[in-house]
Amino acid sequence: MTIYLARRCGQAAVLMLLVSVIGFGILHLAPGGPLSQYVLSSNMAQEDIDRITRQLGLDRPFLLQYVDWLVRMVTGDWGQSYRDGLPVLTKIATHIGPTLEIMLASTVIAALLGGVIGMRAAVRRHSLTDLLATGGAMIALSIPTFWFALMAIYLFSIELGWLPSGNRSTIGDGSLGDVLHHMVAPVMVLALVETAVWAQFMRASMLDTLGQDYIRTARAKGLRERVVIRAHALRNALLPMITLVGLQFPTLLGGALVTETVFSWPGMGRLFLDSLEYRDYPVVMGILMLSALMVMAGSLLADVLYAVADPRIRMD
Repeated sequence: MTIYLARRCGQAAVLMLLVSVIGFGILHLAPGGPLSQYVLSSNMAQEDIDRITRQLGLDRPFLLQYVDWLVRMVTGDWGQSYRDGLPVLTKIATHIGPTLEIMLASTVIAALLGGVIGMRAAVRRHSLTDLLATGGAMIALSIPTFWFALMAIYLFSIELGWLPSGNRSTIGDGSLGDVLHHMVAPVMVLALVETAVWAQFMRASMLDTLGQDYIRTARAKGLRERVVIRAHALRNALLPMITLVGLQFPTLLGGALVTETVFSWPGMGRLFLDSLEYRDYPVVMGILMLSALMVMAGSLLADVLYAVADPRIRMD
């Protein structure tokens, strides 16, 4: 296990380096640049723009800019925001909490609901339940997340008035109940697409398990079908689902970005779009690297949990 973890950490370091090079290069080549907000201002003289360029280090070659940024990032200095001068880590720390809130809540709901739907669809294969589960999953995966978010606002906020249309809390309130009330809509939208993925994976895993020899043996021994499903098939069908935890991280982050934008949720997704709009590249790179790290950590965690859950797997 130790050798495996060391090897995976080495692979993750190489991937992080590639992500940083690609991300930094794309931002460097993007039109406009971080000085665009100053260039377009009629009150800025060319001397002032040149001075800001030197202060930000943008007058140096690309390779020197990248190496300097990489060294500072590895040592814990992720730079300062071009927009307000605050440290990048401080800005991310104030926004990562709300993102994790809706990500964890939607994952728990999707895993439980999708697991039940997928299991029932597999057990009742080719039935109306299976047809509705498969068709519903395809519809949920085909329709964009922002459409679900807009429909949720229209139905539950405008028409019925049950849920807030946006923000994380009511101004002047901020209690736990108020935050949970505001979480319902974004979590519901984010969990809807996730549930479809979990249901499809669970159905496929359950069908594969039900076709194994030990399941046929258990049935031949005269065990009740409920016992065969719950005591034998379900436990083994859940093992491949552990891998889905890590694979869902990119989808979760992408869905959270859209959901946070529509519902004005003050998370990393909203911060990422605002930073792109203001050409705040240090913040953009910080969020990009943190997101890549979260995805790799989720994948590694899924592999470790799978090995712990199934002793037959050796990670040498």
